[in-house]
Amino acid sequence: MFRKMKNIDTAFRHVRGFTMLVIVGCLVTCCFALYKSFSLVSQMQSKVYILANGKALEAYASERKDNIPVEARDHVKTFHVLFFTLDPDEKAIQANVTKALYLADGTAKRAYDDLKENGYFSGLISGNVNQTITVDSVAVDINDYPYRFRCYATQQIIRPTSITTRSLLTEGALRNVGRSDNNPHGFLIERWNTIENRDLKTVGRR
Repeated sequence: MFRKMKNIDTAFRHVRGFTMLVIVGCLVTCCFALYKSFSLVSQMQSKVYILANGKALEAYASERKDNIPVEARDHVKTFHVLFFTLDPDEKAIQANVTKALYLADGTAKRAYDDLKENGYFSGLISGNVNQTITVDSVAVDINDYPYRFRCYATQQIIRPTSITTRSLLTEGALRNVGRSDNNPHGFLIERWNTIENRDLKTVGRR
């Protein structure tokens, strides 16, 4: 009888040990599954999928400080393209300049008002003149805030009888502002100034 009790006690300890081992194994498995789930969710949150031309393209989220130079250069380029791309159409000029002025402070508005007061835009319209710009490079210093920049560009003024190529050099500073549909990069150009804007060559048109 004592032998039977001893066997029952031994079997009970074995069952208890096995049960504890199973419970510990389940806990470890659950903890590992939770860890992997949180890790996977974190990875998925850092990915953005963009639908372009019927194809899903994967984009990665990152800290803004990693993208400041790229965003700053694109902001400056976008502003100059909008401000200096002019067609002999009052509504087209107004539409482009309005978009550009969302990206800069009052210094750009004053430059626009000066050009308008001097009859620059009315001269383009009456003379059937197109103006285009190519931004060659944008240098941005992100070591100091507000970020200083210089923009090097080439203008083409296309008249019915000639094409004039001009060099354009401007400078200014970039201040952080809230992002919006009108200002997707969240920068505002301050103290914008034209350093150089001179003729390089003029060629006739046939």
